[in-house]
Amino acid sequence: MLKFAVLSKSTKIIINYGIGIGLFAWLSWSLFHQVRYQENLQLALRELREVVQGPSLLALLGVCLMMAVNWGLEARKWQLLVNPLERIPFRRAFYAILSGISLSVNTPNRIGEYGGRILYVHHINKLRAITVTLVGSFSQLIVTILFGLAGLAYYIDNLIFPGTGSSALSGAWKAVLIGVMVLSAVVTLFLYFRLHLFVTLFERIRALRRLRGYVKVLDRFSKDELGKLLLLSVVRYLVFSLQFLILLWLLGVDILWWQGLLMIFLVYLAMALVPTVAIAELGIRGQIGLYFLGLLSPNKVGIIAATFGIWFINLIIPAIVGSVLILGIKVFSDK
Repeated sequence: MLKFAVLSKSTKIIINYGIGIGLFAWLSWSLFHQVRYQENLQLALRELREVVQGPSLLALLGVCLMMAVNWGLEARKWQLLVNPLERIPFRRAFYAILSGISLSVNTPNRIGEYGGRILYVHHINKLRAITVTLVGSFSQLIVTILFGLAGLAYYIDNLIFPGTGSSALSGAWKAVLIGVMVLSAVVTLFLYFRLHLFVTLFERIRALRRLRGYVKVLDRFSKDELGKLLLLSVVRYLVFSLQFLILLWLLGVDILWWQGLLMIFLVYLAMALVPTVAIAELGIRGQIGLYFLGLLSPNKVGIIAATFGIWFINLIIPAIVGSVLILGIKVFSDK
């Protein structure tokens, strides 16, 4: 008969703190190494330094405060999502979000974010917490598609390729592209408000039946609750879009606010469709931003600096804070 050794309390403490310190060291080194070698880093820092030293400092501080609002809204979403599993206070939900960001920076499409969040729920609920977190990501994707559609419609109807006199798209291709995006939006909205279909899918496919217990929680969300989550996603989307627009203005990118927002919507849509690693996405985001926003303004330096600024404020600063919170992670409970 097999006997399993029970770890002593002192051994659990050593392992808990050892893992926390190890993760903190790895994340700190990774953040420093990756940020240091980002392309156009010196150029962006020079532009941002002028903003920090000038009268625009107050507006820049406002953008930083909006970062807290941005992730606070995401924390509120996650708090509502895990309510069917367990009640957690807002502060704990906010810590979970920040820890998730720190663990996501070196993973494709930020999948490490889920691992960071579930560290803050009870062991029995961890896998179900991943399921409900996916619902939150789904709601944010829907918002990104819907707003991105507005940007796409304006782009293909009004803007031209740089250096050419031809429109971005012409004829039937415009209708095809808009049609595909509208269909995608309709399908995602349909599936979002009918999450029980995913539960049914897991129950009917034999290979998935063993996992149906982890998706059963999807049946607990009412349409009103899903609508509330979608509304929070909309507000959060507008917050970080406005952050980007303000940074562009501060860095001398002279564009009309509504045109700037439409192109920012398109940038975020393109980013959602391009697989990437969060810590390395600055180069990709920069190229996408230069292309779309460059159609509105020739100030490439300002666009690059704004792209770096929004990336650093909304991702790297929270990741640094989250890496500190990782120090308090407990892999083993005291019981």
